[in-house]
Amino acid sequence: MLPWRHIPGFRRSRKTRTVSRSRRLLPALALTVVATAVPTAAEAASSGAVSSGWNNYSCKPSAQHPRPVVLVHGTLGNSIDNWLGFAPYLVKRGYCVFSLDYGQLPLVPFFHGLNRVDKSAAQLSSYVDRVLAATGAQKVDMVGHSQGGMMPRYYLKFLGGAPKVNALVGLAPSNHGTTLSGLTKLLDYFPGAGDLIARAAPGLMDQVVGSDMLKRLNEGGDTVPGVRYTVIATKYDEVVTPYQSQFLSGPDVKNVVLQDLCRTDISEHLAIGLTDGLAFHEAVNALDPEHATPTTCASDD
Repeated sequence: MLPWRHIPGFRRSRKTRTVSRSRRLLPALALTVVATAVPTAAEAASSGAVSSGWNNYSCKPSAQHPRPVVLVHGTLGNSIDNWLGFAPYLVKRGYCVFSLDYGQLPLVPFFHGLNRVDKSAAQLSSYVDRVLAATGAQKVDMVGHSQGGMMPRYYLKFLGGAPKVNALVGLAPSNHGTTLSGLTKLLDYFPGAGDLIARAAPGLMDQVVGSDMLKRLNEGGDTVPGVRYTVIATKYDEVVTPYQSQFLSGPDVKNVVLQDLCRTDISEHLAIGLTDGLAFHEAVNALDPEHATPTTCASDD
């Protein structure tokens, strides 16, 4: 990239140049993330029909599956679109399944997970209490995609969630932040862009590698006692990068790479949460380890 002063005829002030570049970076980063978002707002509008198999508050957990499963969508997702594949997969197998919307911003319908992580975690806390009250269960299991695999850890660590959660399964979770395939490094060259993004959609900046929120979340260890953790990652992830940053360390942790289970699996960040049968199978293994079966290329059902 040529320095601005070398562009013929360019005479704008330093302040003007900074604001201009920041404004250009903001939509570029936003569009990159939107391109990986779950399907369309039109599909969300018909959520009543497609979600009829889950969010059934009269569902009572069975002896085989004694804990309700709370699904936590990713950034720019919502409680329906993110789970059009996995929620019916769980319902078919006899689970009581629930999903919430969190991180909403004013005047931004359908695309959620954009508010601060701590505020989103507070919404999750209230939702878990609602599910426990409706089902009569003592604990829930959680499965989250992307931010939805990381944000519950804030609830577990800081909001008293650990006694209410048996297991947390993260599908491509942003546990240690992301470089967004290197795009976040551009922030170093555009002073003020990070502040603009943080004001417009703080949930995005909370997930950038090195953010204050992530430092606080991971300080002193990745896990809390009493909760089982599973991370399911794909080496083709282009959003939470590098994909190894998704892994957790500590007791009761299992980190899984899909390609170690099936070399021909080419799912990337979006597919692992929406359509990947191997990821679904491995997630169910994590929810019910006593009845787990090997996840192989043939598990893609």
